[in-house]
Amino acid sequence: MHFNHVIYKTLWALTSLLLFTSGASAMEKEIYLPGTGEIYKVEVVPRQPASVIYYGGDILTMDGDVPSYAEAVVTQGKKIVFVGDKKAAIKKFGSNARLIDLKGNTMLPGFLDPHSHFMSAVRMVNQVNVAAPPVGTATSIPQIIEKLKAFQEEKHIAEDGWIIGWGYDQDLIEEKRHITKKDLDAAFPKRKVMLIHVSMHGAVLNSQALKWAGIDANTKTPAGGVIARMPGSNEPAGLLMEMAYIPVFAKLPQPSEEEMLDLTKPAQMMYASNGYTQAIEGFSHAEDLDFLMKAAAQERLFLDILALPGFTEMDKWFGNPKYKFGEYHNHLKLQACKITIDGSPQGKTALVSHPYHGGGPAGQKDWKGESSITQAQLDAITRKMFDANIPLHVHANGDGAIDMMIKTIEAAGISAKDDRRTVIVHSQFQRPEHLPKYVELGLTPSYFTLHTFYWGDVHVKNIGKEAAFFISPMKAAKAAGLVMSNHTDFNVTPLDPFWVIWSAMARESRSGQIIGPDQRVDAYTALQALTTGPAWQVFEEDRKGKIREGMLADFVVIKNNPVKQKVSEIKDNEVLATVKEGKVIYKKIGI
Repeated sequence: MHFNHVIYKTLWALTSLLLFTSGASAMEKEIYLPGTGEIYKVEVVPRQPASVIYYGGDILTMDGDVPSYAEAVVTQGKKIVFVGDKKAAIKKFGSNARLIDLKGNTMLPGFLDPHSHFMSAVRMVNQVNVAAPPVGTATSIPQIIEKLKAFQEEKHIAEDGWIIGWGYDQDLIEEKRHITKKDLDAAFPKRKVMLIHVSMHGAVLNSQALKWAGIDANTKTPAGGVIARMPGSNEPAGLLMEMAYIPVFAKLPQPSEEEMLDLTKPAQMMYASNGYTQAIEGFSHAEDLDFLMKAAAQERLFLDILALPGFTEMDKWFGNPKYKFGEYHNHLKLQACKITIDGSPQGKTALVSHPYHGGGPAGQKDWKGESSITQAQLDAITRKMFDANIPLHVHANGDGAIDMMIKTIEAAGISAKDDRRTVIVHSQFQRPEHLPKYVELGLTPSYFTLHTFYWGDVHVKNIGKEAAFFISPMKAAKAAGLVMSNHTDFNVTPLDPFWVIWSAMARESRSGQIIGPDQRVDAYTALQALTTGPAWQVFEEDRKGKIREGMLADFVVIKNNPVKQKVSEIKDNEVLATVKEGKVIYKKIGI
């Protein structure tokens, strides 16, 4: 033992000599900080864990109610171990550290997706973009049909195959009407065609697809659903919405499991390239849950994926020990039950208290939208989930749907002190009196301010200026003391976080109209809705969403600091790198 000890001391001394810079003391070495010209003498600590030190840019910690910055951040493995003064960071950790100069760029905690549809990202590879600008280039029915034809040829789709388009929006094409099966049948008499509505709450099908779905003139419109009919008949026109659409979408043929598993990486990279370190799968069918669990078991997930099992398949997952809520397994967590009360405002299927201007999506008179479920059903599901201690994420767009949820929570005897953090997804057409109810009952909104750009003009036309101008009222919600988030609902709108931030600050429509000027917020509030707000909503405020010692080393490096930018410049910002638990998962710069 004595001989070995002598050898160890000799080897350590020799190694130290190689490390030490000429002129440094016996247990010190000099660290040159690239990009600064600064040289630091640091103590060599034997067997100190490898560290990474970030410095040289605005490090916006998001820790607090006002912007706060750190000179340096140090990580070891998956965690943050130091936030503060650069000199102190180098002195304490510099002897065994990799130094990363941010080169004047800005670092924040990784963006957290509050609500999207991750499985849509997986499936989009086999679908064609038929959206209008700026998401796509289609502005008329003939252009959409040409895109479908080109996709058919590119993918060599067989005569009995499917052609599926995404992003279809009748309000943004020249004809200003829904496409019908007749429009599609002329170009595609044999293949099955489906155009998924931009709201993801419906689709237009051609005759072959309707036949496959078993929908004809004798098919009754289901409760909470819409089947548009040809004028003067019961013949389906092609448009299906809500509860008429959901079962059709659920049984669409899927790629093989192996193909789907291979697509999880590019799907995650869609999020990572936009700075997200967390993605939400916003309405998970049982087969989606099984797929994601297999992907996790095979260690294919490198983002945190939070799945929301859908209320329509509770018989498959509720009470089943296979599906455990609130626990991460290789980056996958079942977070909450997803209930969908109503539809979409741009599809005129959101449940509102006053009739839509111009009637319903199928020409209905005095149309207020419909709920997907009854009040009694909503009450029962809510109580069932609360009794099982399963959180709820509830889709409610219209003020009528929000009224239903408030009534349900009151009936359940739940209040803010119970800390259930029930997320009301979208919360679009809130009325001002809803906000104190959210505070009282512990409801937390996940807003969708991108609607002010994409459909703000449509909402003013369809629902009136007063309701449209109070859509996603972030400023009023903050004043009421609510914790909130702000999302893209991808693939309803693109994942670009800077457009989310810009829309919360500008609230500018396609035409340039300001949709609710009194609800514009500052950049820091907009950033909170992509960081600290989403973390709190999923009970992870002590794990992510801030740059703080002990939390995950999840970061995004961006070109400019939104807090210091002009509002008009924010949507042109750029993600340069994304770091998840200390590993660079996306980069445009060499870090």
